[in-house]
Amino acid sequence: MMPEVKGVLFDLDGTLADTAGDMASVLNAMLVEHGKPPLAAADLRNHVSQGSAALLHLGFGVTVHDDEFTTLRDDFLNRYRDNLCNATVLFHGVTKVLDALDAKKIPWGIVTNKPAFLTKPLLAALQIKHRSACIISGDTFAERKPHPLPIQKACTAIGCAPGEAVYVGDAHGDVKAAHAAGVRAVVALYGYIDGKLHKPEEWCADGYVRAPGELLEFLFGNSTRPPA
Repeated sequence: MMPEVKGVLFDLDGTLADTAGDMASVLNAMLVEHGKPPLAAADLRNHVSQGSAALLHLGFGVTVHDDEFTTLRDDFLNRYRDNLCNATVLFHGVTKVLDALDAKKIPWGIVTNKPAFLTKPLLAALQIKHRSACIISGDTFAERKPHPLPIQKACTAIGCAPGEAVYVGDAHGDVKAAHAAGVRAVVALYGYIDGKLHKPEEWCADGYVRAPGELLEFLFGNSTRPPA
């Protein structure tokens, strides 16, 4: 029987918030200015959870080892900061989940690799910053996911033992980080997961949800099975 859940932690992009539209718009604006054709939003969407490095590699073919990477990354992040919440919304059903956790007095927090200068203003714009028991960004500590430290620190911040917590994310690194921290992992299949690129059924998560509302079933009812 699953231990009682006393705390829930969430990834941000692709789990709580649908940020793909704004990030795709920023990248495409850069591509056009550099004389390159824009990319289809659907092609960009499944790379958003991997951050700016993945998007810049897709659009410009650069890696973190290339000389132009830092200039392109800084340009992308600055543009994104100025267009942080034009199209971004919480996924449908997320508000219901957060309301249910609050009603049950179960603290919840956010552990993301997004840098703090983007994370906090975005959460404020989405009107959930004040509700979160902790916010840990990609630059809060020296380590970031898939290292377990941010999730371990988040458990301490919300006041529960790792074995009493659940982490929800949409990337293999999220599952790795959660399990390394001793936390149960749930995969948000509605997030930025491409069945051609990713195989979430092989990530050995503790649960899989196809919509945010299914998380309540996992937490308080019967856990869901991996995708067929």
